Amino acid sequence: MPVSQFLASVRATIERTVPLVWVRGEVSGFLRAASGHCYFTLKDAQAQVRCVLWRSKAQLLDVKLADGVAVDVRAAPTIYEARGEFQLVVDSVRHAGAGALYERFARLKAELEAAGWFDPSRKRPLPEYPRAVGIVTSTRAAALADLLTTLARRWPALRVIVYPTPVQGDGAAESIAGAIRTANARAEVDVLVVGRGGGSIEDLWAFNERAVAQAVFESAIPVVSAVGHETDFTICDFVADLRAATPTAAATLVTPDGPGISRHLDALAGRLARAADHALASRTQRLDLAARGLQHPRARLDAQRARLADIATRITAGARRTHALSAGRGAALGARYLRELVRPIDGARRTVAAGERLAYAARRGRESSEVRLAAAARALAHLNPSGVLERGYAIVADGAGRIVQDAAALAAGDRLSIALARGRVGAVVDRVERETHPPEAAGTDPVPDSPGT
Repeated sequence: MPVSQFLASVRATIERTVPLVWVRGEVSGFLRAASGHCYFTLKDAQAQVRCVLWRSKAQLLDVKLADGVAVDVRAAPTIYEARGEFQLVVDSVRHAGAGALYERFARLKAELEAAGWFDPSRKRPLPEYPRAVGIVTSTRAAALADLLTTLARRWPALRVIVYPTPVQGDGAAESIAGAIRTANARAEVDVLVVGRGGGSIEDLWAFNERAVAQAVFESAIPVVSAVGHETDFTICDFVADLRAATPTAAATLVTPDGPGISRHLDALAGRLARAADHALASRTQRLDLAARGLQHPRARLDAQRARLADIATRITAGARRTHALSAGRGAALGARYLRELVRPIDGARRTVAAGERLAYAARRGRESSEVRLAAAARALAHLNPSGVLERGYAIVADGAGRIVQDAAALAAGDRLSIALARGRVGAVVDRVERETHPPEAAGTDPVPDSPGT
């Protein structure tokens, strides 16, 4: 079997049978090539193995590799066939013991989350315009300088109080918790920034302790957690009212944008000044127009007198013209009237003839109307019931006032009312004689010509 085939077979067997595994050891012979790939040896007291970390993975590390650093690497074993060397292809790196720390972190996080310490409903809003800001961190931390610089730039009038404390090492957690409680006891700030710069999980571990989490949870002052870099998360971040990706970001969150507010105020001041100038110019213009319209009372009286005199003159002249026109028209009408008087009046003669014809027609019409009226009066008198009664007839009515036309409608003993030409009498029916022959044909006069019929 050729060497290359043999090594390829061994490499395939190793990669197929041995999965990714965490290996702990000490870094030795560390080398970062110009290509960005990292080469080193991982060793312990009894053995060593060559390791390679490709550039794509090396760029994501948050652990600084150097000789003598104890690390855990997650790697896959393989054979580098060109040299026949067994090596580990490293996928990720952490400080030795970080796995146990992460397990502690996960257990505490789950416990506090179940207790409601991370509940969003208990998170408090930050004051919009704080009078004072407290910073819980180490006075030697580079993050403190960044915080102070950003706070001074954004809000120069802000009062800043630093509560110094160690942020890593033995007792750091208790010291951080004590600084938070001191700030609450003194009650001299409106918001607290608790944090530090970046580092390994061991460096940031103090902010994963229960003591710090409890102090943040019990704080009456809103707390902003600013621990490590953007990719770092601690228990303090989850308990705090707000998490900032970096200390500089925390300074931005707790302060208003002073320069931006100044620019906004300058813009408002400019708008106010322009509005005031415009209003002043407008009112000045109105005042000038009003001043030009002002006039001394004496001048106004003189002008009114002159106007009244002009009006009086115009009225007088108009009256004279009207009088002259009226006089001329009167003279013309008088002359015309005289001419009409001396000229034969043909129209008058025609008018007199027409009047005579009208009077004749009126007399003829009146006479004809009188004749028709007399004939109507005679016909009316003939039909008048009173005229019939004057000839000896009577009108008989029963007790109900109904006219009696048929004897069959009466019975012996009925009371009657008889209307005569002059007066009315009452009567009682003694007997009834019913008519035995048919009535006269229609169209004959039902009224008898002589009484007694």
